[in-house]
Amino acid sequence: MNDRFERQQDLVPQDHLAGLTATVIGVGAIGRQVALQLAAMGTPRIQLIDFDRVEGSNVTSQGYWQGDIGELKVEATGKAIHAIDPTIDVETCADLFRPKQPVADVLFCAVDSISARASIWRAVEPHCRFWADGRMLGETIRVLSAADTIGRQRYAATLFPQSEAQTGQCTSRSTIYAASIAAGLMVHQFSRWLRALPLDYDSTLDLLAAHFTVSLTNGFLV
Repeated sequence: MNDRFERQQDLVPQDHLAGLTATVIGVGAIGRQVALQLAAMGTPRIQLIDFDRVEGSNVTSQGYWQGDIGELKVEATGKAIHAIDPTIDVETCADLFRPKQPVADVLFCAVDSISARASIWRAVEPHCRFWADGRMLGETIRVLSAADTIGRQRYAATLFPQSEAQTGQCTSRSTIYAASIAAGLMVHQFSRWLRALPLDYDSTLDLLAAHFTVSLTNGFLV
């Protein structure tokens, strides 16, 4: 076994991880941190989808580097992944997600709007084995996951009309620490799935109020 995985071997089964590809849709505040955590834990193939370029404010809130400003986010994140592990196969798509876009069956959604999530979910749900969706506004974080029929049904119920959403884009007010926590919760659900443990269907963490709530499903690795 590669020595770099020694400390996580009881938490992340490398034999289950080795055959998987993970798609990260949106590599802004949450998505970039998800991608880097997936790389650090040894995900061998990572697909990144995002149309945007790095801006100065992204250094503070999204963990990009000063030298990344002006670069496509997928390219900058791909370079950061290879700095962690040059053997990881990184595929980048510098575009909006489109329904005909080939994606993996392990997906992490980190986009800014309910309508975008709903469109992505409709396209990928038929073949999705594991799904994690990260939402954040200020210091309030919500992570949803689905890996079975019940989880899919419950997730679909969270895709309310955009007109009913809270005012403001999902990450319009964000910090790197909140984004990193959100990403960690999403990747934790992935590690639970790899170990055939029940998933937390819906987790909400209000950092300011120090309040954490969790709903469970029975999603397992299938």
